[in-house]
Amino acid sequence: MSARGNPFSSEVLADPVALTRAFVDVESVSGNEATLADLVEATLVGLDGLEVERLGNTVVGRTALGRPERVVLAGHLDTVPLAGNFPSTVDGDCVYGCGTADMKSGAALALHFAASRAGGVAPRHDVTYVFYDCEEVDSHRNGLLKLARARPELVTDAAFAVLLEPTYGVVEAGCQGTLSARVTMTGRRAHAARSWLGANAIHQAAPILAKLQVYPPRSVTLDGCTYREGLNAVGIEGGVASNVIPDSCVVHVNFRFAPDRSEADAVAHVTEVFDGYALEIVDLAPAALPGLDAPAAREFLDVVGGPPRAKLGWTDVARFATLGIPALNFGPGDPDLAHKPEERVEIPKILAGAETLNRWLVSARS
Repeated sequence: MSARGNPFSSEVLADPVALTRAFVDVESVSGNEATLADLVEATLVGLDGLEVERLGNTVVGRTALGRPERVVLAGHLDTVPLAGNFPSTVDGDCVYGCGTADMKSGAALALHFAASRAGGVAPRHDVTYVFYDCEEVDSHRNGLLKLARARPELVTDAAFAVLLEPTYGVVEAGCQGTLSARVTMTGRRAHAARSWLGANAIHQAAPILAKLQVYPPRSVTLDGCTYREGLNAVGIEGGVASNVIPDSCVVHVNFRFAPDRSEADAVAHVTEVFDGYALEIVDLAPAALPGLDAPAAREFLDVVGGPPRAKLGWTDVARFATLGIPALNFGPGDPDLAHKPEERVEIPKILAGAETLNRWLVSARS
């Protein structure tokens, strides 16, 4: 924070590391992004040449330079719940704190670039900046989804998007889809002292768990990127009391599927695996193909250097894909550190990420 008490002062905006810390030091657990959205909105409104709109806690800034092509820089403002890692700290060449990797360092890069272009050399493409809420919770709350439904014209004129999710400074293409379901076993209650009079629903879950234990995950390579699927139990509910045979047990499962499967394909596969059991799909989000053929994507890959890899996880590149916008993941954070109490981002990665965006949008060949 600056001496004047403004966490997003001009001095902070000019330094992507300081700006990362400023983002982290505004608590924004999903559903509590208003204060951070206020700061982002006020910053964008104060920059020359940007048209700014806000929908709830999603803030959009758009340049109007008349360039032949428009690109999107996007990042979510929310984090998972704090884990004793707030506010930020610095140790050596790392910034520690909730959201440092996922993905406040990436969002800070977008705001830093917007501020650094104000009054300076304009980017070669028109740029749409999207800062949105509720990415870390159920998909129906996602701010980018709400934006796509309510005001799609704010993003659908873009030819390409960079989602600044943690990738440790390399390009991660596409993303896995995700499906969450409940598999329910039904039994019959009885006194535990006379268990033969009942049917234990928890015991009936054993075949489900055995099936998942030996489930063969499929690997699929698309555009040189290998996506590994996974079907896993992620929770189990059952039990009434210590002296009661339970009459219900629910196994919660999650299926991460490759981009060559549609949502309908994923549902059909899980339904087949659990044939004969009561199955309820409770959450579903599509995968996204790598999208490496788009000219802007190839240009971005040339600037970053090195081969792309598959995004092993779900990100909002899938939402951009649904809108017909090719998108890639690129950000300074290490995805393996996301959501951990020891979450951190390396300062050299922040600086390198800022330089990459500048070279791509300002210095690269036309």
